[in-house]
Amino acid sequence: DSLLTWTARLLRKVEISKKWQTRFLQIDEAQDTDHIQWSIITFLSQKYGNLFAVGDENQGMYAWRGAESELEKNFCGRFPNAQILILPENYRSTKNILEAANAVIEKNKRRKKKTLFTENATGEKIGLYGAYDEADEAHFIALKAKELIGEGTPPHEIALLYRANFQSRALEEAFIKK
Repeated sequence: DSLLTWTARLLRKVEISKKWQTRFLQIDEAQDTDHIQWSIITFLSQKYGNLFAVGDENQGMYAWRGAESELEKNFCGRFPNAQILILPENYRSTKNILEAANAVIEKNKRRKKKTLFTENATGEKIGLYGAYDEADEAHFIALKAKELIGEGTPPHEIALLYRANFQSRALEEAFIKK
């Protein structure tokens, strides 16, 4: 946080701001920015409008650290000359994943209307497991991996992704047991 605060203060110095306001500014994952980041973005791009931002209001996931997708949703209000391009084709996900995503995001009545699509295969059906706690969740995941290996999937083709480091301990313990 202090790096962002000091950056914002530093940019307010005329000789520094003149240099950096002439540069092209590119933002990725704009929906995951916070107030101080938006103040820096606005300050750097207000004079020349030299801004390119990529974001999807439906993918904001960092509210817990201060990100506010509402800031990105008001992009046109902040930058009235902005041109918005909606890119609904997804090249990575399967049709089943996108159908589920569309069903979830259409519930958000304050979003820009769009329907995601793909030319990819239908893909596997989506499964859901409601775990009681982190140990139960880890146990289920380890059993699923064991099941895949039993069906002939080589272990090196199985990957486990988790969002936060604290989740690793329960997963390690479950995998050791299985």
